[in-house]
Amino acid sequence: MNFFEQQDLAYRNTKRLIVLLCLAVLSLIAVTTFFCAAVFYYMEQNTHNYLANAGLWQGITHAMSWQMLGGISFSVCAVIFLGSLYKLFQLSSGGRVVAESLGGRPLTVHNANADEKKILNVVEEMSIASGTPVPPVYIIEDEAINAFAAGHTPQDAVIGVTRGCIRVLNRDELQGVIAHEFSHIFHGDMKLNMRLVALLNGILLIGLIGEFLLRSSRHGRAFRSRKDQSAAAMMGIGLGLMIIGYAGTFFGKLIKAAVSRQREFLADASAVKFTRNPDGIGGALKKLGGYVGGSQMDVANAAEFSHMFFGEGANSLFSALATHPPLPERIKRIDPRWNGEFAHIDVYQPDENSYIEEGRLSEANEDHSPLEFSSPKNAMEFVVTVDQILQTIGQPNESHLAYAHQTLNAINDQLREAAHNPWDAQALMLGLLIDKNPDKQSIQWQALGKLFSQTQIHSIKPLALQASLLEPRLRLPLLELSLPALKNLSTQQYELFRSAMSHVIHADEHIDLIEWSFFKIITHNLEPKKSAHRLVDLTQLKNEACTLLSVIANAGANSASNAQAAFNKSKSIIGFDDLQLMNESDYNMMDLDLAINRLNCVKPLQKPKLLKAMSQCVLADQEITVVEAELFRAIADALDCPVPPLIVASH
Repeated sequence: MNFFEQQDLAYRNTKRLIVLLCLAVLSLIAVTTFFCAAVFYYMEQNTHNYLANAGLWQGITHAMSWQMLGGISFSVCAVIFLGSLYKLFQLSSGGRVVAESLGGRPLTVHNANADEKKILNVVEEMSIASGTPVPPVYIIEDEAINAFAAGHTPQDAVIGVTRGCIRVLNRDELQGVIAHEFSHIFHGDMKLNMRLVALLNGILLIGLIGEFLLRSSRHGRAFRSRKDQSAAAMMGIGLGLMIIGYAGTFFGKLIKAAVSRQREFLADASAVKFTRNPDGIGGALKKLGGYVGGSQMDVANAAEFSHMFFGEGANSLFSALATHPPLPERIKRIDPRWNGEFAHIDVYQPDENSYIEEGRLSEANEDHSPLEFSSPKNAMEFVVTVDQILQTIGQPNESHLAYAHQTLNAINDQLREAAHNPWDAQALMLGLLIDKNPDKQSIQWQALGKLFSQTQIHSIKPLALQASLLEPRLRLPLLELSLPALKNLSTQQYELFRSAMSHVIHADEHIDLIEWSFFKIITHNLEPKKSAHRLVDLTQLKNEACTLLSVIANAGANSASNAQAAFNKSKSIIGFDDLQLMNESDYNMMDLDLAINRLNCVKPLQKPKLLKAMSQCVLADQEITVVEAELFRAIADALDCPVPPLIVASH
């Protein structure tokens, strides 16, 4: 099952979750209505003779009314909706809220020791290999072996790892764990997990209200007369709501556990496919089984987010409530020859092969990438590569990891370190937009002089010029490395940075697609996401598809006839034979922005068509450059399709 099928499955699982929520709400309404009717029957049977002589069931059904049912239905729905909405609002900032609520601390190369640099390097390598934004990494000071990925989208995702995970696991095992977490990012599991948290919070709120009413009635009972039955009734309602709410939470956790367990199997399998090293994640699971610290975390809110963890993060009273499959079953699926025994691990033993010096991979890992890689050089190679890439979106392989390893080591230490500093990262991004033509470059620096002081310009210029000279294949990876640092900018700092990028791009009164694509990647990853739109059919977005394909066809062709030929091929792939190629004067970059934003709402199973159509436009002149290949990846990123590097192995 590929990336797009998994995205579609995640979307369908979300709809199933809504159905289950509706069933849970209806059940809670029915039980609450029956309980309230029983309380009213108890209160009124002494004041109405006909109720005193009626049977229990007859009395309760008589006490029910459409007004009661309507009032209770509204109240239950309102409580669950408001409770879930409140939790979603709390989590609206993405994965960092989850990491911080678990006591996480953000890691950077400037505050990390050798062990912590090891995990940063692994995460960066995985991101470059898979074509996804580099997520911020948080360290949880807990000796358990555990990790998690949290967020609504890849743009606001974070990776969290425990201190025990970093200390006990070697580099290959860490790579397996992180690949497992990247699977959750690829396949839409994070959004589903966040919604599960919100759903359970809404149902739990009924129990909390019942607990509050119970305490209030007990407190006020001492000040009421014995004939006043209202306190007893309030106590009964409070007790009932508390039981109903906590029972609802129990069944909600059953739903959460059932959804989570299946996704864990998928993530384990994806990790093996990604690394092509079953001993990585398999070794991590085996160590987890024999480690005295286990996977259960002794931190606040661990139970609330237990379904997000790599291993069982909180104790479950019943196996049915376990959010993860049994450890032996997970290991057997990865290593069928496993003997079923766990080696006892008591004290942390450093792994000499896992050491990283100054953020670089150790020499022990050099044998994982024996091939040299390059970007495709001609149209035929690119077509083959694109067909393969469409199958590896969300499922990168060891070749991409090897390529990422070489790419990271090809970026000099000064630029890599600068990418982790918010101010220096801004300088690097401006450098990627700086023109190599000295005259145009002079105009761009003048434009920046209107926003920054001369002191700031002198601080920016050296790094920006270094970045501007970077070879094309390293430019997008440097951008991806810089994203976590840029996410630390305040709102005011980001607005200034955004304005600076805009000034550089517009300084020569011309915007090329590479400038636009880099600007789009940065804003797509740094700006708050709008409310999610419903998924739409591609046939409803003909105009947007026409704009996108026209822009790429015109940009990639050296003549009008070549542009028309490329456009004709692309529209036949997408099935829109009536589309007409737009002239460059008929659109601007704002139109392209709008088209991309709308096309991002296309149903997952229809996005491969769009990507194939785009590839034909990029190939307008029958040859592909590194810049054009990266342009393809950049636009795919804006469509939330993480395309791994386009590589061709040369022996």
